[in-house]
Amino acid sequence: MISRKSLLKAAAVAAGAAIPLLTGTVALARDSAGPGRSLPATPTCDDGDGPTHDQIEGPYFKPNSPLRTKLVTPGTAGTPLTVSGYVLGRNCVPLPGALLDFWQADDAGNYDMAGYTLRGHQFTDSTGAFSLGTIVPGLYPGRTRHIHVKAQAPGQPVLTTQLYFPGEPRNSTDTLFDAALLMAVRGAGSGKEGTFDFVLNVDGTPGPGGPTDPPTDPPGGTWAPGQAYKAGDRVTYGGAAYRCVQAHTSMTGWEPPDVPALWARE
Repeated sequence: MISRKSLLKAAAVAAGAAIPLLTGTVALARDSAGPGRSLPATPTCDDGDGPTHDQIEGPYFKPNSPLRTKLVTPGTAGTPLTVSGYVLGRNCVPLPGALLDFWQADDAGNYDMAGYTLRGHQFTDSTGAFSLGTIVPGLYPGRTRHIHVKAQAPGQPVLTTQLYFPGEPRNSTDTLFDAALLMAVRGAGSGKEGTFDFVLNVDGTPGPGGPTDPPTDPPGGTWAPGQAYKAGDRVTYGGAAYRCVQAHTSMTGWEPPDVPALWARE
């Protein structure tokens, strides 16, 4: 069966465009809306493609990378890049404390094998979110642009994979390239911003979220589009109560019953 997610990616790769929606998850669905544009229906985090695809580790991995969210220093050459997103379980529940270990080539296409330049690991926050400060990796023979990553939920197997950039000429000739691993990338001043959500082959456990002694009236009141909700906020919708599990700005099409990655029914 060909899923909606695969069709979206195939069309985007053929067009060679910057892709607004790739992984079929909430974080990337948010990217597809802009000023004056309505948001399309939000797909679930797993619409038939299953968890994030694995890829080979390659010859340049080094263990014991430093704990940091920024792989660059003020003198690092290259186009600034921020990659952000979430780590989710199969059931669309965010995974806090998940390990993400990144490594990549520098602007000239070289890996640092003597030290830990452009290498580092981090852990997702309480909402399952991560953010990486780095540069757009350079090219080297035989490969398109990519970022390596190992992802691991606490106490679970390690996923080794790679992230790719849309619109790259070498995507069509790189034998390792996988369109399912394309980031959504857009310009941001003199740099770029990328988003990608990892779906690990585990079931997430919904956390308690919110205060232990909530007020009588839910902090968010009745759900409405255009509101900035934070994790723990409570709303009502259609006569039912919901708790926010990921901070976000609500939009039409993201009603609480339809986006379990954002709202948990109570």
